[in-house]
Amino acid sequence: MLISLVIPVYNEEETLPLLYKTIRDAMTSIKHPWELVFVDDGSRDGSLAVLEDIARQDSNHVQVVVFRRNFGQTAAIAAGIDHSTGDVIVTLDADMQNDPADIPMMLEKLDEGYDVVSGWRLHRKDTFITRTLPSRIANGLISWVTGVHLHDYGCTLKVYRRDVLTGFRLYGEMHRFIPVYASSVGAKIVEVPVTHHERKFGKAKYGLERTVKVILDLFTVKFLLSYASKPIYLFGGAGIGLMGISAVMLLYIIIRRILTSVSVLSSPFFQTSMMFFILGFQSILMGLIAELLVRTYHEAQRKPTYTVRDVISKDRKGKR
Repeated sequence: MLISLVIPVYNEEETLPLLYKTIRDAMTSIKHPWELVFVDDGSRDGSLAVLEDIARQDSNHVQVVVFRRNFGQTAAIAAGIDHSTGDVIVTLDADMQNDPADIPMMLEKLDEGYDVVSGWRLHRKDTFITRTLPSRIANGLISWVTGVHLHDYGCTLKVYRRDVLTGFRLYGEMHRFIPVYASSVGAKIVEVPVTHHERKFGKAKYGLERTVKVILDLFTVKFLLSYASKPIYLFGGAGIGLMGISAVMLLYIIIRRILTSVSVLSSPFFQTSMMFFILGFQSILMGLIAELLVRTYHEAQRKPTYTVRDVISKDRKGKR
């Protein structure tokens, strides 16, 4: 079993030598072969030169993927996964706030039958108001909306089996939602406390504005997970709801007309009712169009609508 460590790098020149040494020390206790994939995300300091030097010193383990410009952490993680070859993917930050010494423990947890082992920065060493508090709010919101309950979606230190990372692409800030995507294909997920250190070099790359991006991406994730294969449930449900409101309002003004002789056509409720009916009808039509697009998407690319964990047959003598 080959283990691939994927590390996005952006302006971490001072941290990289210590990070590489710590990873080497941590991986000496691992019996499996391993590789280290650094992704330079358009660094503007001397990070690339340091990475090139590390790759020359340890060409057996290290490869460096270099972006033409800064594309963001999600794109860097996606590129690292694409360029790695391991059966198990380990992601962690390059700022040394994640501790590579936790990796062997997380790999042992993977051996217990889990597909995803997610790090939980139980004692987080960040500024409470600008980093920790917004993160807790976002984590609670993501857990509530997706149904995948984790304390720390923002912790980059995670371990995945490669087979639960197939079938989806990462955009925006969606790397933090990988456990949600993995859960949608039946992955078994466990969360373990990990060590979190204060940043010794450089400065944090993200602030409060990232929370807004995460919330916006959450809408996309919820739609893709719940309605991507049956969009009529969303658009049709909204349409039926709007038409139901229209019917109730229309019934109200008719009853009022009978009881009080108030004109139906002169009431603003009549125009509102008609507007809701038209919007509801349009929403149902949008749902039907979305259904056609989804079917075209799956059939044109021969994209499966299911995932298989394993196949047990007599040819394999009942072994997994």
